[in-house]
Amino acid sequence: LGQKAITVPAEHPLQRQVGRVYEDRALMLKGEKKIDWGFAEILAYASIANAGHRIRIVGQDSGRGTFFHRHAVLHNQNDASVYVPLRHLSETQGEFEVYDSALSEEAVLAFEYGYATAEPRALVIWEGQFGDFANGAQVVIDQFLSSGEQKWGRLCGLTLLLPHGYEGQGPEHSSARLERFLQLCADHNMQVCVPSTPAQVFAMIRRQMVRPLRRPLIVMSPKSLLRHPLATSTLEELSSGVYHNVIGEIDALDAKQVERVVFCSGKVYYDLLEERRKRAQTNVAIVRVEQLYPFPQDEMAAVLAQYQHVKDFVWCQEEPQNQGAWYCSQHNFWAAIPAGAKLSYAGRDASSSPAVGYLSVHNKQQAALINAALTIA
Repeated sequence: LGQKAITVPAEHPLQRQVGRVYEDRALMLKGEKKIDWGFAEILAYASIANAGHRIRIVGQDSGRGTFFHRHAVLHNQNDASVYVPLRHLSETQGEFEVYDSALSEEAVLAFEYGYATAEPRALVIWEGQFGDFANGAQVVIDQFLSSGEQKWGRLCGLTLLLPHGYEGQGPEHSSARLERFLQLCADHNMQVCVPSTPAQVFAMIRRQMVRPLRRPLIVMSPKSLLRHPLATSTLEELSSGVYHNVIGEIDALDAKQVERVVFCSGKVYYDLLEERRKRAQTNVAIVRVEQLYPFPQDEMAAVLAQYQHVKDFVWCQEEPQNQGAWYCSQHNFWAAIPAGAKLSYAGRDASSSPAVGYLSVHNKQQAALINAALTIA
């Protein structure tokens, strides 16, 4: 499937940088490079379409991918014709559709919500060009996506891909408003996931299609992780793995020497990991929460079984304290930690804005929250 997903007719010349992306994907299939985010996503779609399911992806820049990672639609550099490799997997495959939509989030999301409720056999995805584009569609999220099953018995498996992560690009390019979705979570009405590796996104997308559950999937999807050198996976991890709602410590730390456990989700994990390795610090373990709702209590308990002696737990986030997961998910963290342990917060101070507007201030804040999470008083 991977080979078919990267095969392009010789008479369809690609733009130079896009050609390099496809050359890299060929190396990934050979095991000469690790799988990146964009190719893991393409492989997930290939496996789903090959099984006969319809896939529909709609967003402002979904054919290419806002951050130059997907390239599902290839433009001929001579005559502007297009070629979509995922439409050429087999004669019995499901239809693969990808559309670049107008900048009218409310209308587009409303249409895709209706499509997903009417067609349970399709994987329907709405992608925000930036996560904050969900602001324009908030009425659809509140009135329909989060409560349609409770109010009208309407099942919907719509997936939202919302780029989220603090890169120093300013308020409107930072936050997909994770806190708003978590505030709407109840009655198992939706899933809120923050995958951190290509293997995770591969398994998450497949899980949404293949299991007999029709609930909206809200994804805080990455930006810088699309090309982060640590955010890669092997082909074997894709082919034999599952979606892990919680990922425990990956370095060879002696659990008995751990004095603090840091919980986190998303991009900040890699900032924490790199700084801890830089410090050669071995007394702080890092646990990733990859699904914030429904909260995976059993999986968290299994990960924390080796840290029952630890009394110092921290939730670390990039978002301001009144945003992100801290307020809406704090009760789940308290329920997961050992009796008598303390839970503290490491992150930005509360703010009326999702982020600051100056890169220098952003960097200062980011360094401070990483230091707070890793430094034991």
